[in-house]
Amino acid sequence: MVSLFASAFLLGLLFNAAPGAIFAESLRRGIKGGFSPAFAVQIGSLVGDFVWAVLGLLGAAALFNLPYVELPLALAGAGLLFWLSWQSLRDAVSPVPEFDPSAGKRGSGFAVGAALSLSNPLNITYWAALGGTLTAFGVADPDWTAFTVFLAGFMLSSVLWCFFCAGLISMSRRYVGPILWMSINAGCAIGLAIFGYMVAMNALTRDWSSFGVAL
Repeated sequence: MVSLFASAFLLGLLFNAAPGAIFAESLRRGIKGGFSPAFAVQIGSLVGDFVWAVLGLLGAAALFNLPYVELPLALAGAGLLFWLSWQSLRDAVSPVPEFDPSAGKRGSGFAVGAALSLSNPLNITYWAALGGTLTAFGVADPDWTAFTVFLAGFMLSSVLWCFFCAGLISMSRRYVGPILWMSINAGCAIGLAIFGYMVAMNALTRDWSSFGVAL
């Protein structure tokens, strides 16, 4: 079980460290308000991951692979990404904001992080296939003990990453000038738009006919 915990811990670090929409939004908010708003996005996404993990353990995530559930969820996620892209683009053409620590007291960062995680189709697929992941780590017949150990390792590394990522963003924000501010937000806008496009196109171009759904 120690090796399973260690493998899950490492997998959690890799899963969270991969650049994506969560990091882009954490960066954008962290530059404005420092540690707290960046941390709020990270923790919000972790709550979403935990929800999917529990559903995966219970087998309920299979319900979200049904087209009438997965399709609107994916499109909602794409819409959220496009909205965040627009917010980043708007910030890119605005002056560098004054440091506002009160931004961390707002719940929007937490809500956005949770919404991004809950509406991410990749999270649905990953946690629905949790049993296969454990098998790949050498657990031939996963039981509740194996699932609990795996989840504990994954979540521990995820929590540590939340602190590390938010802290790194907070420390680096002091070096952000007008050009870097515009570049970061423009990059976030482009990245979020690309993620949104990929999610939307994957949902709209997928062959749903076998499920009786015509687009």
